[in-house]
Amino acid sequence: MPSLLKGGRVPVRLWARVEDVESAALQQLRNMSSLPWVAHHIAVMPDVHLGKGATVGSVVAMRGAVSPAAVGVDIGCGMAAVRTSLRAEDLPANLRALRSALEDAIPLGFESHRDSVEKKLPERLRREVRRHLEKFRELSPAVKSLESRAVHQVGTLGGGNHFLELCLDSGGRVWLLLHSGSRNIGKSLAEHHIAQAKKLGHNQALVDRDLAVFLAGSPQMETYRRDLYWAQEYARLNRAAMMALYEEVMRRFFPQISFGEPVSCHHNYVAEETHFGEQLVVTRKGAIRAGRGEMGIIPGSMGTKSYIVRGLGNPDSFESASHGAGRRMSRNQAKRTFSLEEMRRQTEGVECRKDAGVLDEIPGAYKDIDEVMANQKDLVEIVAELKQVMCVKG
Repeated sequence: MPSLLKGGRVPVRLWARVEDVESAALQQLRNMSSLPWVAHHIAVMPDVHLGKGATVGSVVAMRGAVSPAAVGVDIGCGMAAVRTSLRAEDLPANLRALRSALEDAIPLGFESHRDSVEKKLPERLRREVRRHLEKFRELSPAVKSLESRAVHQVGTLGGGNHFLELCLDSGGRVWLLLHSGSRNIGKSLAEHHIAQAKKLGHNQALVDRDLAVFLAGSPQMETYRRDLYWAQEYARLNRAAMMALYEEVMRRFFPQISFGEPVSCHHNYVAEETHFGEQLVVTRKGAIRAGRGEMGIIPGSMGTKSYIVRGLGNPDSFESASHGAGRRMSRNQAKRTFSLEEMRRQTEGVECRKDAGVLDEIPGAYKDIDEVMANQKDLVEIVAELKQVMCVKG
């Protein structure tokens, strides 16, 4: 059962103990719950932590409005997973060559493909990517200079907490797992629209103007919806392109391999849905949709477990669940707190980077994924439990 946070216009229901949430995040949630457009309540996932403008791990349903900050700046960020025909015993003892090949095939960090990735993709996906990129010129003029970058960043990972992993489930089956979003173009669109929303008259008296909204029926809302949905689809195609490249690398090492149906989900996005009998605009920032029977992915960190889940359709969470373990300390705090020796210890048995460049991603900087999962037993059921044996970070 969720706990309640008081102090706003509508209730805030948390699938975490209030005392376990940092005070700054609690104040953000109170600010969000004071917005006049918020419907029913705010649902807060067990991986909740402080975010920019709006809290990470929050699900907000609004009547006739949407707050770009309640989506997150990496529009459409999410996960993809595929189960393979391989078993643990099919893998070599040393995965360094496989990691190197994957890092060569998929650009990391700020890197892009030298040429468009389309020619490397299966025909169906190639057509999807081409059709979507042709719509770029319909986007806000503020991002018109980014077209070439958007083209060359399809099928690229990015940095931070984005990753590519090779995992084993509890039955010894091998899975491919990845986490990424809409890259620079999604971030640029998000920042542009947050800035535009802050200028609108109806937002001037808000307790926190970072939570500024667009109103239904306004030209600003229509422009935002167009750009937003384009970026969400771009993020999905980016993950699909990366998964295709990942599968091709795996075929080179394991010619006999075959792949199951992919699982894919956004966790920074907007959807127009019906809840409690009314049509609402729902933002999930650091949360996945978990409608009854819907498949999702909840990752841990680069040294802990991840989960393939099936939604239970809990109406009180607006049919949502957590997007991962959630950070328990900032990146700077993690760098101050942990050593490289601790990094090596916490990622023992995982073929991955163990240098200062990824110290802020150390497992100890994240919440306990087992506790997070225990706190949302009424939101999802576990289908598969995964543990990585290889992790690629940007």
